[in-house]
Amino acid sequence: MSTLTLLTDFGLEDAWVGMMKGVILGINPEAGIVDITHQIPPQDTAAAAWMIAAVYPYFPKGSVHIIVVDPGVGGRRNVICAALEGHIFLAPDNGVLSSVLKPGVNADDIRIVKNQDLFLDRISNTFHGRDIFAPVGAYLSMSKNIEATGPAVKVEDLVQLDLPKAVLTKNGDLMGTVILIDRFGNIITNIDRKAFEAFRAASRDCRPEITLGNYSINGLSDSYSQAEKDRPLAIFGSMGYLEIAVYCKNAGGEMNISRGDRVKVSRSRQHGCVAD
Repeated sequence: MSTLTLLTDFGLEDAWVGMMKGVILGINPEAGIVDITHQIPPQDTAAAAWMIAAVYPYFPKGSVHIIVVDPGVGGRRNVICAALEGHIFLAPDNGVLSSVLKPGVNADDIRIVKNQDLFLDRISNTFHGRDIFAPVGAYLSMSKNIEATGPAVKVEDLVQLDLPKAVLTKNGDLMGTVILIDRFGNIITNIDRKAFEAFRAASRDCRPEITLGNYSINGLSDSYSQAEKDRPLAIFGSMGYLEIAVYCKNAGGEMNISRGDRVKVSRSRQHGCVAD
């Protein structure tokens, strides 16, 4: 059985996801379909880019990942198919793969999907998820032959979103950005362990102070339950990024934080560790 994942902004109230699955199973009845999520905010290509990059490594090699967050559906944007690290990705060329396929990444193959023999007979200009992505994905889950989808293209030719990166400043602060707020209200930043370790090295392992909005947090926690009541904590979450949480509460709402807000990690002044 081949694994085929779906990541969309369709939600679960309508029949769109069900129709895609019907098309896939009609072509490949043995497909093992896994829903990554259908709750990406509508048209939010950046959220989709962060999510697929965080999730796909946990699937077995040979998996086909279909990403349909597609505000340009029916327009001039291309559909792309790529093979990378044993995985196959099928998505609109609108930046949703910016965290996976970026300049410098050695993809095994990247194609523009042009082979209409793989599409459904009738193509709706409003639902390529059903009429193009689902049948092409089903075909790929059986054949793994991305060469048959269309002509080759270079990674440098793909649309890239300007996703924010964590930056170590000249004075040793680590500046990041809120990229996601999950359904629990946990505030997920773009500061990964590699960036944090660079900060630790520059600060000679001083205790970190995390500043976000009107709040400052000294040090990292190992679990959500280590926080004082109603006080935010900082922790590296399961996506591998620094996140801010309030135990059993919605941190985003409690702290009045939104995506795009800035986060600063600096040397703590409460524990005898100040800038030189």
